[in-house]
Amino acid sequence: MKIPLLVFNDKGIYCQQADVYLDPWKPIKNAIITHGHSDHARWGHQNYITHHTNIPIIRHRLGEINVTGKEWGETFVINNVKFSLHPAGHIIGSSQVRVEHKGEVWVFTGDYKTEDDGIATPYETVKCHTFITECTFGLPAFNWAPQAEVISEINNWWAENKAEGRASILFGYSLGKAQRLLKYLDTDIGKIYTHGAIENMTNVLRPMVYFPPTELITKETKREALLGNIVLAPPSAHGSIWIRKMTPFVTGSASGWMAFRGARRRRAIDKGFVLSDHCDWHALLESIKATGAERVICTHGYTDIFAKYLRELGYDARTEKTQYEGESAEMEKAEFDQETPIVSE
Repeated sequence: MKIPLLVFNDKGIYCQQADVYLDPWKPIKNAIITHGHSDHARWGHQNYITHHTNIPIIRHRLGEINVTGKEWGETFVINNVKFSLHPAGHIIGSSQVRVEHKGEVWVFTGDYKTEDDGIATPYETVKCHTFITECTFGLPAFNWAPQAEVISEINNWWAENKAEGRASILFGYSLGKAQRLLKYLDTDIGKIYTHGAIENMTNVLRPMVYFPPTELITKETKREALLGNIVLAPPSAHGSIWIRKMTPFVTGSASGWMAFRGARRRRAIDKGFVLSDHCDWHALLESIKATGAERVICTHGYTDIFAKYLRELGYDARTEKTQYEGESAEMEKAEFDQETPIVSE
């Protein structure tokens, strides 16, 4: 029986012919990493391969690892298996992995989105026979508005809060979402303050992308200085002592999960903005069609529902379990605990 080019086991997605794993979740010898989020880039591997723009990100998070950087579309061969990295559009440095052996081509997306956010290298369609896709938001209910509309909504919210003399606290993951928000916040409204986790990660990325100036919140930051201004913080900061020191304030969250009305209520968020670094339902379907793939493997998200729908469309579709968690994986509690100053009264 022919062994599939990529198989799923208890360590990750494995290419036996090359003895290489894609985004493994247990320590192994050789790992190809799609991007820097903690559920895809883990500590403990002997050798890492990733796009060169992702190297500063994973070194910031993992320390001095042994890592090799590749260019977009650069072919590298391991034991006669051809690999190349292609833009995934998810966050800065995020890749899809193309794997080719004896005329058979597989593509592993990692996490991806097809809307060009003006920061990450835009998503690129890669033709293949088998497509491994996330389906974090693989339900018809998820249908994103254009980014420009959401950013305008956020800036209007900030301006309204300023007029009422309140601080605006906007939650977004420290890698990816925070920088996407920061890039388009209107500094004519006021100043942008940051939590330590977001400030430190943004400083890693500033050599690659222009971002507006920010001011790190420290123990010396006065509560009065925040009034009328906006604070970018990781979701794990919500409900903390750090937040309560900033009253009066209004909270907002930028996430695909804000498409569900109950999500904002359950998380005790004042305002939800539907902004995701993942594909919505339509983008997933369009992406799969564009690859020309006959076989589709669905991972992390609404896998069963999405795969069933794909089979109804005529695809050879199935699901595989992974330890990737999509947008729910980026809470970064450890970073919050390590980098949380208390605001002065």
